[in-house]
Amino acid sequence: MKVGAAIVIALGMILAVVFLGTTISSSLSDMQTWNRVVTVKGLSEREYVADQVIWPIQFVDAGNDLPELYKRIEENSKKVKSFLEQVGIATDSITIGKPQITDKLAQQYGGGQQAPLRYSSIQTITVFSTQVETVRGAMQKVGNLIKQGIVLSENRYDVQPDYVFTRLNDVKPAMIEEATLNAREVAEKFAKDSNSTLGKIKRANQGRFSISSRDSYHPHIKKVRVVSTIDYTLID
Repeated sequence: MKVGAAIVIALGMILAVVFLGTTISSSLSDMQTWNRVVTVKGLSEREYVADQVIWPIQFVDAGNDLPELYKRIEENSKKVKSFLEQVGIATDSITIGKPQITDKLAQQYGGGQQAPLRYSSIQTITVFSTQVETVRGAMQKVGNLIKQGIVLSENRYDVQPDYVFTRLNDVKPAMIEEATLNAREVAEKFAKDSNSTLGKIKRANQGRFSISSRDSYHPHIKKVRVVSTIDYTLID
């Protein structure tokens, strides 16, 4: 009985050692696999037309009679608003700002030469609209305002139209999926070239979305871009 019990105990110990060795070997193998990774980047880039536009329209004037200058500003503001409405821009999209008046005599120092016209003005009328194509069409017709004697400030940086794409949350899911699939294709090719099998995702970084104009000639067309960075395990 004692001999039999000893044999059973010995066999149990042997099996335990074998099992433990197998477990350790398997764990080491899994660890090695987990440590073998390939880092890839997946790109998704699409173009969308902006769905919102902010268009500041500025005109300037000058004179020596302040009340008369204010009167012309009001008249020209009405002309600009009327023009915008005639080309199809909604009235509630048009905002007439407060005119900026500069008294050149008050700003003059020393005995310098006096400016021929004492007062100068800048008036800004802003269009904030989702009618992007209508507004773009109006921009091509501003010559009609110049023909009415309105002097526009078109070269200032603060009067350039600003186009905005607001539907980013609507396109995010599809673009993230596209970037992820693109990354996987790159990883699969790498695994194939290295005679390995692609494993699971070890780590993933979605990346930030960026929105920019296609170019300076097409500011209303927005380029939306995202790059995802993903670590995949490799299996021999």
